Amino acid sequence: MTQVNLVIFGIGNVGSTLINQLIDFKPDLRLQHNIDVNISFVCNSKKGLYTKNLDLNWQSIFNTESKNYSVNTIEEIVSQYKLENVIVVDATASEEFVKEYPFFIDKGFHIVAANKVANTLDYEFYKTLRQKLAKTKKSFLYETNVGAGLPVIETIKSLNQAGEKVKKIRGVFSGSLSYIFNRFSNESIQFSEILKDASNKGFTEPDARDDLSGKDVARKLLILGRELGLQKNLSDVKIQSLVPHELNGKTTLKQFNNRVKELNPIFDKSKSEQSDNKVLRYIGELDVENHIFSVKLISESRETPLGQLKGTDTLFEIYTEAYKNRPLVIQGAGAGKEVTARGLFSDIMKIAKTL
Repeated sequence: MTQVNLVIFGIGNVGSTLINQLIDFKPDLRLQHNIDVNISFVCNSKKGLYTKNLDLNWQSIFNTESKNYSVNTIEEIVSQYKLENVIVVDATASEEFVKEYPFFIDKGFHIVAANKVANTLDYEFYKTLRQKLAKTKKSFLYETNVGAGLPVIETIKSLNQAGEKVKKIRGVFSGSLSYIFNRFSNESIQFSEILKDASNKGFTEPDARDDLSGKDVARKLLILGRELGLQKNLSDVKIQSLVPHELNGKTTLKQFNNRVKELNPIFDKSKSEQSDNKVLRYIGELDVENHIFSVKLISESRETPLGQLKGTDTLFEIYTEAYKNRPLVIQGAGAGKEVTARGLFSDIMKIAKTL
């Protein structure tokens, strides 16, 4: 029986869902895969809980028994109890926490991350991190960085490693923006109302401008470009923001929410300019051959896979030498805590099966 010890950072929507999934499937993992997954630590930004046997009542236990911690504290406990096969799971969005990755790798821990920051900081950090991973022979998996639970990064890596030259990647990278424009293109509802609905359903970030700015799509585009060997930074991505300057800048979140109806005439105009067989789509596009990264709002035919998207589905078109005229298409749910948590679960299992 292979025992795996998890240290889970971030116990919000995704992190808590992952913990519950792991607890539910623990007996099956032991029986079917001969792997015993033990959640050794659960941590938020301030408090941490060390435990030998976490159950579905873990949140109330965390509230009463968690204590202040540091990464050194965790390393000391790992050493004290001789915990083996440690995997750090980053379900946060923290840039500060990513700076601890080198420490974890040096201590012999593997890393699984939903957090995109480590893969989108300056290229020198990106390169140095991978050199450290290669030297220590530790794993860093992050499939959920692009496409939530979809195997986008895995597919790009496999094509590249097999010598299949990727020429272009294009698609709707954001599940939240997919939902917004799928509805806006097909229903007679104001843009502000759809945005509010998406926020209430938990599809957008707490500040919807994080989605509308295009930076999240740009990060995903950059991650895929770097997987293909392009040594670029986030500043190299040309982004068409959907947030007008007067609602960005120094505007507070409360002010933005109070003035969100000011977006309606902007998008009404864009919608009125579409012919009957066209819809609006907010896409990321990577021209690999020319090293051009762009995030933009486009007009798309309803007859194409992009034009037929529904719900929160994301879609990635991958053009290669073999897939020239008819791209390889990966499509599926691109938003939601369940699919993202399941993607993290999958990455944990990929590492566990190698230990």
